[in-house]
Amino acid sequence: MNLWQQLERAGARGGAESGGSPLRFHAPRVAIALVLALLTYALFPASPAVDFPLLEVGSVAPENVIAPFAYDVRKSQAELTRERDDMSRSVVPVFVYSPVAADSARQALRAFFAATAAAAGTRATTPAGDAERAAAVVAAAAEQRVQLAPEEATYLLAPTRRAAMEAAIARTFDRWLTVGVSTSSALDAAGPTVSIRREGAERAARADSVPTFAELVARARLVHPDPNSDVGDALYVKLLGAFFRPTLTYDRTSTERRRQDLQATVAVRKYEVRAGEKIVGAHEVVGREEHEKMRALRDEVQRRQGAEYAPGRVFGAVLFNALVVTIFGITLLLFRPHLYASLRALLFFAAVYLLVLAAAALVSHAEPVHPELIPVALAAILFSVLFDSRISLIAAMVLAVLIGGQSAFRGTNALFINLIGGVAAAFGARVIRRRDDAFYPMASVAIAYLLAALAIGLTLDWSPWEVGRSALWGAANAVASVALALMLLPLAEKITGIDTYPKLLEWSDLNRPLIQRLSLEAPGTYHHTIAMANLAEAACNAIGANGLLARVGSYYHDIGKLKKPQYFVENQVKGRNPHDKLKPSTSAAIIRNHVRDGLELADEYGVPRAIRAFVTEHHGTGQISYFLEKARERDGSVSPAEFAYPGPTPQSAETAVCMLADGVEASVRVLHDPNPQKIRDVIDHIVRQRIEQGQLRDAPLTLKQLEIVKDQFARMVIAQYHNRIDYPAASGGVTAEFVAL
Repeated sequence: MNLWQQLERAGARGGAESGGSPLRFHAPRVAIALVLALLTYALFPASPAVDFPLLEVGSVAPENVIAPFAYDVRKSQAELTRERDDMSRSVVPVFVYSPVAADSARQALRAFFAATAAAAGTRATTPAGDAERAAAVVAAAAEQRVQLAPEEATYLLAPTRRAAMEAAIARTFDRWLTVGVSTSSALDAAGPTVSIRREGAERAARADSVPTFAELVARARLVHPDPNSDVGDALYVKLLGAFFRPTLTYDRTSTERRRQDLQATVAVRKYEVRAGEKIVGAHEVVGREEHEKMRALRDEVQRRQGAEYAPGRVFGAVLFNALVVTIFGITLLLFRPHLYASLRALLFFAAVYLLVLAAAALVSHAEPVHPELIPVALAAILFSVLFDSRISLIAAMVLAVLIGGQSAFRGTNALFINLIGGVAAAFGARVIRRRDDAFYPMASVAIAYLLAALAIGLTLDWSPWEVGRSALWGAANAVASVALALMLLPLAEKITGIDTYPKLLEWSDLNRPLIQRLSLEAPGTYHHTIAMANLAEAACNAIGANGLLARVGSYYHDIGKLKKPQYFVENQVKGRNPHDKLKPSTSAAIIRNHVRDGLELADEYGVPRAIRAFVTEHHGTGQISYFLEKARERDGSVSPAEFAYPGPTPQSAETAVCMLADGVEASVRVLHDPNPQKIRDVIDHIVRQRIEQGQLRDAPLTLKQLEIVKDQFARMVIAQYHNRIDYPAASGGVTAEFVAL
């Protein structure tokens, strides 16, 4: 059978199951693929088709690459910024000499001493008068914005000291402010060299040669009027600082203008390629310059051909994306038809694809591009946990091809790197059962990225630093992908309706309210449930089915008995049976309704869909034979439909094994002497009976698997009914002939 015939048969089967034509069945699925292709184009608008090769740095060119026309290779924004910053740092700061500052300092100095002289002469020269004169000097100095201590004011009362102080400071200002003095803070921020502009002329000088206030004070001490007086020395320094005005000031406007003028001289063009110029020759190693020229050529070709928005290029790009996505769709149709038939599953696949494509679009805008950061592993992990590793493997490979084919990643190793990372994630995260299981996919994906980086690095002669950097990006992607996948898993379960291992593990907790109610209100049913769960889990594990699902489903299969637990034999006290007072049809209705009651409780407590199937399928459409026979004894003719469970029959291996375990566990309890041979005979009888009744016709179980199930049942039940030795009665033990005293 060829591929086309297989597709026709699968489509016909899907159309029959959906109650419509194959075209109607396939149409929404094709629409999903087309929408995904369009959204992929929206994220990567450039054409995926190859106009000119874009070879990786270090690779060998298979043929000559010739420029068909002249074009320029522009510098990247990062390169322009770096060169402009280098130019800015080369600008020498401009300092301007201001004679007005020196004049201002002199005027302030003269005004201060005139005011203090006037204040000092307003009182008589007596002890009481000296105190008043000092206070007047303090007040006069404050008006000049100088704060004097009382002893400093007293020092200035003497005309000779005052005159000497004024003369020394004026001499210092006349000598040094005219040379040019700046502040230490301005020079510290200027750099090693400054440009000094004075009276229309400009000269360069070392910053450490420009006088500062500290040097002014040091030189002023050479003409100190009273160096032996502590008060006079402190006052001298204070007044120098109070009236100092820097005569060399930083000209921010001129300096910034020079920076801008110099930055404007940085060329935007990096290379100039002429028409007919050989970019790289055949069998030559591609360098960074050649790679940049080929990338610029590709961009220029797209621009000259009407860019990416020309109708033909748009259609071609969308078709390219659609064909790649179709590969995955055909894979689902042929090998996972139940997933292909589920629109919820297909929409989930498309949503995860779109999420990874959006992340890839963000990565493509980085400079340089790091394909190791594309989270293909995220998609692979989600698909592995929700579905299976094989379909996850194919999905990751198709996604890697889809991303690697986009123009933004041509000439990079995106296809190879993401192919390796995605495959590792698909096999590394098949089942996450415990919290520490998350470390295994992290480690496997990180190692895969390391090996990919090593393979590429050895091929392209990367340095150890480049290989390590690529592996480090891959490890970061592995950690982030696994963490994000675990965060998105509950949402993914709701979208797809699939109950994963962690969710089933949550519902296997015997302390959940519904199971607690069962243990307290229907203890017989609870113990039957536990014993049955052990049988079902062991059998399912032996045939390769989901043992945990079988166990959890067994826990909840009889929750409907909580509504009327006393009407079920395992919960009745011996000798008291409420059915003795009811009609067989009424009793059968109560027994049959525990399925409906179980569904109501499942809805009330939010039991997952996979577990609800055990409530409806564990009896299938079997008959309630005990009350059917009693009805026939009374009336002779009855309707068998009134004495049958509503079904459906088991649709999965787990629910089928649960049905068999239910019958075996209940039947073996009837035996008075449950020896191994009797137990095996009962198991054979139950399995044969269910087959003859057609209860297993929809279950995916083979005869070989049924034999394995019977062997597991026999092993478990025989072990449950093991013999114990008699303990001596003389020491308080119990023997087979035990009689209470």
